[in-house]
Amino acid sequence: MLVLGIETSCDETAVGVVEDRFTLRSNVIASQVELHAPYGGVVPEVAARAHLEALLPTIDRALVEAGCGLSDVDAVAVTSGPGLIGALLVGVSAAKGLALAHDKPLIGVNHLRAHVEVAQLEHGELEPPLAALVVSGGHTSIVALGEDGRFRQLGATIDDAAGEAFDKIARFLGLGYPGGPEIDRLARQGDPHAIAFPRAMRADPGYDVSLSGLKTAVVRYLRRLEAAGQEPDLADVAASFQEAIVDVQVDKTLRAAADQGLERVVLAGGVAANSRLRARFAEACGQAGLGLLVPSVPLCTDNGAMVAASGANLLAAGHLAPLELGVDPNLPLAG
Repeated sequence: MLVLGIETSCDETAVGVVEDRFTLRSNVIASQVELHAPYGGVVPEVAARAHLEALLPTIDRALVEAGCGLSDVDAVAVTSGPGLIGALLVGVSAAKGLALAHDKPLIGVNHLRAHVEVAQLEHGELEPPLAALVVSGGHTSIVALGEDGRFRQLGATIDDAAGEAFDKIARFLGLGYPGGPEIDRLARQGDPHAIAFPRAMRADPGYDVSLSGLKTAVVRYLRRLEAAGQEPDLADVAASFQEAIVDVQVDKTLRAAADQGLERVVLAGGVAANSRLRARFAEACGQAGLGLLVPSVPLCTDNGAMVAASGANLLAAGHLAPLELGVDPNLPLAG
């Protein structure tokens, strides 16, 4: 059973092919980083136009690498939300065209669910119940996957997502785009305990997080030094800022797992590629006796393989989409 997965929710044109739910046959990504770098963030209209240009060549390459043709594919899966509406429309329109032209089932996939389920390509069946932290440029959510196969959102950011905060502080520090990898690299040279940046809502009940205040605290710290004529140690700033984000995410996720009686944790999403976050989760889960599943770095960022994997699960469960499938920029994960 082969499923073709199409991902165009933000700034990566990505297509993957998965066989029998667990075997990755291909995973091709056409990056738009250079297009958006001059702006320090994703420009929605630029992203949508780039998807239009890149999608068909990316589909062709994914099929070649998978060693199959469209006639061999059993279903077409596509991200239908959440994401940028123009970008989503490009992928969904293409997927509907392929499904109609080749008489294949169409599957609408939730982008956040796909980030979690891509772990099955390297770790096998995801046995519920489990907790997952989905952390990316647009999302920071703590969710639970129940025995019934349904997701429940336990907590989320009330303002900035982690990836967004990384990008904004990286831009303020004069680093490159995307900001997450740049801060990660710089932080390895600094002291994560050098500056006591705030951990908002860390001790609050519930599992929501807030990063806007942390971002403001970093900016104010740098401006105070500038006013005093002092040069900041940017590596210490990056390390301390990163540590504050990691502390809250680790604490909240493990607390949710303990409170809900969940014995496994999945770390997912683009920010899950952050080396400090991965190391701290491994340490904390080990101490708490929790199993930890983390996709390899190439499968953390937006990719077509995750859409194909999630689509394969939905296909196996008989959850197909009509050709009238629309897009939802705010599609919730629950359900």
